[in-house]
Parts: sequence; structure tokens; C-alpha cells
Amino acid sequence: MPTEPLSRTRIVAAAIDLIEREGADAVSMRRIAAELGVGVMSLYNHVPNKDALLNGVAEAVLSQIEFTDDPDAHWTDRVRMQARAFRQIAHGHPRSTMLVVSRQLHSNAGLLPVERALATLRSAGFDGVDAVRVLRMFIAYIVGSLLREVGVTPTFAPLHRHMVNPDDVDPALFPEVSGLAPLLASCDHDAEFDFGVELLIQAIAVLPKREGTR
Repeated sequence: MPTEPLSRTRIVAAAIDLIEREGADAVSMRRIAAELGVGVMSLYNHVPNKDALLNGVAEAVLSQIEFTDDPDAHWTDRVRMQARAFRQIAHGHPRSTMLVVSRQLHSNAGLLPVERALATLRSAGFDGVDAVRVLRMFIAYIVGSLLREVGVTPTFAPLHRHMVNPDDVDPALFPEVSGLAPLLASCDHDAEFDFGVELLIQAIAVLPKREGTR
């Protein structure tokens, strides 16, 4: 079977695979060339440098978001759908997902989720200042949830441990922690995420609208 011609798509796919196996620090143009079995100089015909390659990874991951946004739905339901859609991309590419929030993307794939979120908030009556603030708040919450859920730290190292080991807690010193240790030692990620999203939505729903908003 003939080898598939080298392309930007193949290069980005190889980078995603490497990141998921070893982390973003493993990515270099030379390493990607070795993964693909080609000369390193041939990569530069498709990707000018490592920074552009990492941007390509982030954009490829974002393009996999499956939006089910309904313009006719209430804005709170639209926020829920958009937040959950972004979260879903981390299940297939947890380490690569962290690149999405660490890079400034100006492509259509990078700007589309931002545009949809801002349009939803603006249609709800928030002015530009509050819409941007709410968007950033949701991004912070979603990223924090993903870091906990997929076990990826900002340095892209895997982390798998319970928050509390009941056997290590002295109930005399920490009666609350001891009593709640079984709850602290387990986590239903879906339920935890939805709980947090609902808190945020309820909080911004009562945020006063400024004069002059639409």
C-alpha cells in the first residue's frame, strides 16, 4: 500500500498522537519527522515552525467540537450546550485540549466557539464588558474541571490520585474531613461539572443588565 503523501493534516495528526502519548514537551519538528519517517526539512513545506504546528494541534482539536446549539432555545440552555460541547473534546484528546486554552488562535476554528458564546450572552442582554467577563469565567471553570477530570496538570504530566485517603486522616484533628472522606475520595465528573455550570448560570442570570444593552 503506498504511503499517504505528506500534508499538514498528517503532520498535525502525528503531533496530536505524540502529545497524547508523551505530552507537549515531547514535540519538536525533528521528533515529528521521525514519527512520520520523513526528513525534517520536508515538514517545513507544510508547517513553518513548531509554534505554527502547536497552533494547528489546537485548531484541529477545536474543530472536533460538535455544537448542538439551538438559536431558538433560552440562553441558559444554549450556555449549557456550549459548555458541555467544549468539555467533550477533552475526553478524546485530554493533553491536546490544554493547548487550546494556552494559545491565541485567530483561525475560524479558534474563533467560532468564542463567537457563539459571545453571541449567546449578547442576545441575553449582557453588554460587551459583562459578556467577555462571563465568557472568561466559564472558560476558567471549564479548564479547571478538565484539569481535575482528565488528570492533566499545566505541565502536561499525568496525575491520578484521590483527594483524600480516609486511612490517612486523624478524626480527632479533622472531624469534618474524616466524616466526609468517602465523598472527598470519589468524584462523579459529569455530576460535578453540571453542578458547577448550574451555579454559574444561576449567578449570571441575576446579574443586572446595563443600560444600552440589547
